[in-house]
Amino acid sequence: MKLDFRYVRNIVKMALEEDIGGNKDITTYSLIPPTQHITVKIMAKQTGIIAGMHVARQVFKTLDKTCVWRSKFSDGDRVKEEQTIAIITGLARAILTGERTALNFLQHLSGIATLTNKFVLKTKNRTNIFDTRKTSPGLRLMEKYAVTCGGGKNHRMTLSEMVLIKENHIHICKHMGLPISQLISSLCDKVPRGTRIEMEVQNMRQLELALNNKIDIIMLDNMSLKAMRRAIQIIRKHKKNDVEIEISGNINFRNIEKISKLGIDRVSIGAITHSAPVLDISLEIM
Repeated sequence: MKLDFRYVRNIVKMALEEDIGGNKDITTYSLIPPTQHITVKIMAKQTGIIAGMHVARQVFKTLDKTCVWRSKFSDGDRVKEEQTIAIITGLARAILTGERTALNFLQHLSGIATLTNKFVLKTKNRTNIFDTRKTSPGLRLMEKYAVTCGGGKNHRMTLSEMVLIKENHIHICKHMGLPISQLISSLCDKVPRGTRIEMEVQNMRQLELALNNKIDIIMLDNMSLKAMRRAIQIIRKHKKNDVEIEISGNINFRNIEKISKLGIDRVSIGAITHSAPVLDISLEIM
């Protein structure tokens, strides 16, 4: 996955406008002469996976087009504590003004990449780690990009990308007295050719419904390990044994290894985007 330059430029511009507020950083502009140049280094204060290098670079380039950015690492690389990630030379006013915005992006995206990678390593390539739509409004593309930097994969980007029949869809249809099986069958026939269809399953009755329709991915959601094993066995013995199996709900470092050994295709984890701690990164004057 790659980030479109215009998207990055627009997000960076919005972030800088939010941080600066008016037309300048009054502290920096009051203290620092306009022609003063400095060289700084961006350093990792923790070991982790880097993501968002070109986003941070764009922050400084937006404020000083002539600044020189020298990367020591690329997105997806593992860095160790106290390693220099990049060196920047440019106008002091621009670098000091953009410091916090650049670090906010770099720390947040690197935190997502690092947490994702920890889950990936726990699975030992037995299954794929996927993200969800539990992302920060306006930052979905960046956050999902960070997931790929950590070795994860992207679930649907938008609601229009694929069909995902969730518990609430089924609940509302039941409440209205509509025939669930017929509705799902009709939906499967209506969607454009090539559109993947996934269904969230929380019990064996819903599993049967999924297996009796044209479902490409069955998501076993919030099931116990025992129930997962039973459901997987039923799916693999069914005539539709080529369906992909996804596990979701309450995935953590305590259970991911056991889950990854169940012979499934994918695990989706909302926490890798909505609860990833930042990677500690700093900017220091050389």
